[in-house]
Amino acid sequence: MDNDGADTVLRVSPLYASHIALGAKMVPFGGWQMPLAYPSGTVAEHRACRTSAVAFDVSHLGTVRVLGRDAFDHLQHSLSNDLTRIAPGRAQYTHLLDEDGFVVDDIIVWWVDDERFDVMPNASNTSSVVAAIGGSDVTDERALIAIQGPEARARLAQVSSEAATVHRFAVKRFDWAGATCLVAGTGYTGEEGVECAVPAEVAVDFWDAVLDQGVVPAGLGARDTLRLEAGLPLHGHELGPGITPLQAGLGWVIGWDKGDFTGRAALEEERANGPARRLRGFVADGRQPLRDGSLLFEGQEQVGILTSGNFSPMRERGVGLGFVDADARLLDGDAITIVQRGRELPARLVRPPLWPIRDESE
Repeated sequence: MDNDGADTVLRVSPLYASHIALGAKMVPFGGWQMPLAYPSGTVAEHRACRTSAVAFDVSHLGTVRVLGRDAFDHLQHSLSNDLTRIAPGRAQYTHLLDEDGFVVDDIIVWWVDDERFDVMPNASNTSSVVAAIGGSDVTDERALIAIQGPEARARLAQVSSEAATVHRFAVKRFDWAGATCLVAGTGYTGEEGVECAVPAEVAVDFWDAVLDQGVVPAGLGARDTLRLEAGLPLHGHELGPGITPLQAGLGWVIGWDKGDFTGRAALEEERANGPARRLRGFVADGRQPLRDGSLLFEGQEQVGILTSGNFSPMRERGVGLGFVDADARLLDGDAITIVQRGRELPARLVRPPLWPIRDESE
């Protein structure tokens, strides 16, 4: 999680009072006061997402609206992915890079219509993204609610059948309580689901209507363990200064066939030489939660560092993501030792996602 100074004035979501009423533990995150967990706890919320449906308030994520005839060309040059791969009414995962090819932020672009793009940066990076791509920060105008899990669409359909039928990585408008909302078939859990951008003035009623369908409220703690099991990177851990998309195993977010974009020259050089390190997944032999910053050893030689770690509620083992030196030439299934706070924890490399368990014969 981002570290927020004690003197920082924290922003709050339109759903802040709802979280307090539900007994949520609130924590600072990316300049916002957000729910870490509700009384049921992170493990229960995590398992609810894997087996039924949960709702996350992710209003701390930014929305930068880029409008006009030049919006497409500007974003095509500023961001790593190729917008010609999609069309209006679609969403795309992409990166904002610096000239060295390092990830300034990872972003979802909602291409709403011909001349409107809603760009979704991470909470603490919104101002940096506005400085890089322009546009207007409209974050405060809406709540962003992620409804995730195998039963997410069925339960959301009782609130809005229109929102529940959006296709994966599609974007569309829907009406609710007299307000125009947006929904995208996106998420950050490894499960089926959608994310709804709802005007602030109807956000509480929409949230309550979703929970009334038996959807479980879930906090940032479960969101982190879910994305970790799914092998999804987190900015500030697997992405950020000194980390390129190629090192993170995300070469597919680079539009090699389009024209120039920020960071292209550096990435072309890295592609030619090969990344010096690569992101890998790890599963410990025991239940001890893994922690970022722990060192990775093959025998007596340090070969990498853990960038994220926790306890997997589904595998009931410690799990993590981390970078391993390319020279180590380790393969999936190989044993590795994680040195964590002076303890040696036996583990093995596992190709993400870490859940569901991959068939090793694949």
